[in-house]
Amino acid sequence: MAAVAKRTVTDWLLKPAVGLAPLDEGQARQELADIAAAAREEGLTRLAKFLGAKGEAQDFLAAVFDLSPFLRDTARRRPRILDALFDQTVEARLKAITAAIDQAPLAETVSESSLMMELRQCKAEAHFLIALADLAGEAETSLTVRRLSDLADACTRAAVDFLLRDAHGQGKLKLLDLDNPSRQSGWILLGMGKLGAHELNFSSDIDLVVFFDPEAPAVVDPLDATELFSRLTRRLVRILQDRTEHGYVFRTDLRLRPDPGSTPLAIPVEAALRYYEARGQNWERAAMIKARPVAGDLAAGAAFLKELQPYIWRKYMDYAAIADVHSIKRQIHAHKGHGEIAVKGHNVKLGRGGIREIEFFVQTQQLIAGGRFPELRGRETVPMLGQLATRGWITADARDALASQYWFLRRVEHAIQMVADEQTHTLPGDDEGLERIAHMLGFADAAAFSLAFRASLQQVERHYAALFETAPELSAGIGNLVFTGDVDDPDTLQTLHGLGFQRPSDICRVIRGWHFGRYRVTQSAEARERLTELTPALLKAFGQTRRADEALIRFDEFLAGLPAGIQLFSLLQSNPALLKLMATIMGAAPRLAAIITRRPHVFDGLLDPALLSELPDRAYLSARLSAFLEGDRIYEEVLDRLRIFASEQKFLIGVRLLAGSIDPARAGRAFSDLADLTIEAALQAVTAEFSARHGTIAGGVVSLLGMGKLGSRELTAGSDVDLILLYDHDANAEDSDGDKPLAPSHYYTRMTQRLISAVSAPTAEGVLYELDLRLRPSGNKGPVATHIDAFKKYQRQEAWTWEHMALSRARAIGGDAGLCAEVEAEVAAVLGQPRDAAKVKTEAADMRAMIENEKPARDLWDIKLIPGGLIDLEFIAQVAVITGQVEAGPRVTGTAEILSRLAPGFADAGVRQELGAAFALYLALTQMTRLCLTGPFERDDVPPGLSDLLLAVTDLPDFGVLEAHLKETSQKVRKDFDLLLRAGRP
Repeated sequence: MAAVAKRTVTDWLLKPAVGLAPLDEGQARQELADIAAAAREEGLTRLAKFLGAKGEAQDFLAAVFDLSPFLRDTARRRPRILDALFDQTVEARLKAITAAIDQAPLAETVSESSLMMELRQCKAEAHFLIALADLAGEAETSLTVRRLSDLADACTRAAVDFLLRDAHGQGKLKLLDLDNPSRQSGWILLGMGKLGAHELNFSSDIDLVVFFDPEAPAVVDPLDATELFSRLTRRLVRILQDRTEHGYVFRTDLRLRPDPGSTPLAIPVEAALRYYEARGQNWERAAMIKARPVAGDLAAGAAFLKELQPYIWRKYMDYAAIADVHSIKRQIHAHKGHGEIAVKGHNVKLGRGGIREIEFFVQTQQLIAGGRFPELRGRETVPMLGQLATRGWITADARDALASQYWFLRRVEHAIQMVADEQTHTLPGDDEGLERIAHMLGFADAAAFSLAFRASLQQVERHYAALFETAPELSAGIGNLVFTGDVDDPDTLQTLHGLGFQRPSDICRVIRGWHFGRYRVTQSAEARERLTELTPALLKAFGQTRRADEALIRFDEFLAGLPAGIQLFSLLQSNPALLKLMATIMGAAPRLAAIITRRPHVFDGLLDPALLSELPDRAYLSARLSAFLEGDRIYEEVLDRLRIFASEQKFLIGVRLLAGSIDPARAGRAFSDLADLTIEAALQAVTAEFSARHGTIAGGVVSLLGMGKLGSRELTAGSDVDLILLYDHDANAEDSDGDKPLAPSHYYTRMTQRLISAVSAPTAEGVLYELDLRLRPSGNKGPVATHIDAFKKYQRQEAWTWEHMALSRARAIGGDAGLCAEVEAEVAAVLGQPRDAAKVKTEAADMRAMIENEKPARDLWDIKLIPGGLIDLEFIAQVAVITGQVEAGPRVTGTAEILSRLAPGFADAGVRQELGAAFALYLALTQMTRLCLTGPFERDDVPPGLSDLLLAVTDLPDFGVLEAHLKETSQKVRKDFDLLLRAGRP
């Protein structure tokens, strides 16, 4: 009997092929014990016994549950998933789940809510098992992505079949076969991107494009078909992506349809074909390579794609097709950086040497050659690498290297997503997070992983760069470029026009000026020679910004201020990435161009090869600032050096954001850390200078309270800074003890005025920051410096609701450590006071309505002010903080962190997810536009280079798609705002 019991306990059918190490052995064992206890509670004694035993499987599970909170929580909630693996292998269990999903819509008693529950439960179990098998090495990554895609197919199919049967029951459709509802229904659902290619990642959303055939046999009324199928599509999205207590199935994205800003969710086949043939864009051709009918009328879907073949696959290899490929390349990549690649915070999908480069490497070759060679028309990345090698388009070495790196990077991407089931592609920026990923992938530690990861990215980047180096040029050379004499050469004018310059004659005049040595930078013969050699590449790079004239004029202004140029010209010539970056700045980012024109020395920072690999975190900036201020300096010199340092670092943070080596949230933190450090340094300089003349006050201390975007660490390149200066001193303190004594209140008022001047007064080096002190008690009517006791009294007895909302972002940024701690504690206490939640919500909603009336948004791109824009999100976060609707944990001031921790009773998981995604979108667009532009975003006058940057930072393929997404996002946010703050009343 004992032998039988022993076999039952140990005969678990998932055999780990790899060993994983937890981050914390003790913690891992505790996690396993907790799951064993949950199993025992549910009567799963064999599982409880098995988890309590010792062996490889138990070690593996303990490590997994320590490394992935998502998998641990799923196992704790549903230990039966683990128990099922005593009776079936993972593969058999997944087949059984798929069969259950297929049968779900056909059940007699099925309803929309019962189907939603069943799909969510099936998906959660399958998702868990796919992850477990992947981490155990039971499944290669190629099998994992196929399993995930098959799961998405099955869930979409089930929802579609249910909706078709439901429409049939209401007499809206007349289905031919209720057991096979999709057949000849005319409803076409194409899976795009990774779903279409059977390459879904672990936490991927699914991209669908929906068409219908109004003449299909099942359609009752062709005139009603657009409305009917659009309504069904809307319900499909709800069934798949709404979050309920059982989770969600798949987030669903319909933005890849033709002209998403103005078309219905389901488009008639004929209209779609007409659109693609007449107006289809480069990126849409590339996207259609991966399109695959995944649900609905599969035969009609296949017929539609067949009709589309001539649009996707051009018969002849012509120069226009290559220009197309290059324009897609521009849209997918703003540009690549130079020097080392950072591992922390690297985006595995979009970053340098990432997954997107491999996919794009394959797609460009397919677009060029697939017209003539049908075998190059496949959807899957790695098999297509094989075909390209077989046909001699790439070497066997490129095939093997890119295939193995593709699967390696996909494994890294899965590990990142398996931690918390979040759709992220970015490696953690902290040591523990990176160590966790390294352990999940079977590496000994983060250092070993970083070595392999960097080598992988470099290999991909090498092959990717080679592809575009050897791509045929649009002409053999650029053409004639003659700038001697004082008469325009006609062929040169023609060449410049071909490169994209609108005013070739003016451009000739500018370049002749360089050759005549009119600027300091071109006075030496060697510098002029280098610049002459560089000119063709420069003109081509500026031409590609599609604002060539502006870009070149800005570059000319930059040259005019340079003291010397030989080193710069040589560097630009030998470093195409740096040249492209320069062209991007000149063509797309007038703000940055203005900075390097006014202060050419900030460009020196770009010459540092480690620039893009070093994250500009607080420690990095602090060390740089200390080194920059070293030595005894007079007061005015310190203020000038602070301005020089801040302008250079703002520029370099901006460049990192342009290059994609940091994301918008990290840029916001870096801009804020820079402000914290430089303003505190200014405060120290002011304090020392002021006390030299006026002495000190007994027990006198100062604290700076950062408010607004500084407090929430969301500053942009162009932000001004909101501050409150608080002070304290001994209760019986008298006048200061210097040559010119001052009474305490007068002393701190004068000192604050001196600080404002130190930070905001223009010197030869410009302004450090524009300071705004209006958020202090009593605003402009109150004194500029506030005693801590007066601050406490005001906040507790007199402050308005909006002032407490503003206080939710407050953060002590500098000054005396003891007073800063006291201020932080007071802020937390004030925010934690009991309040009438309904009254707060009403006041906040009324205030939002007042802002809307008094300062209406200019247009959709006025992201702060549009209904459903940034202010709505900030108000939701601030109301949640002051009414105690944020989950317990350390106090945070960042809007993103607050939105992610909204209490479930205040906002459910679906709303939290929606608000978080909206904030990420707004932050990305705001950071990039503020970085590049000095004035407002003019929709009809966007530099094309800036459009490309906005598409790169939002990972969207086209400006129309971005606008549709922005509009849809703001509508969702406004709906959530009404739900949370107006109790559903608009």
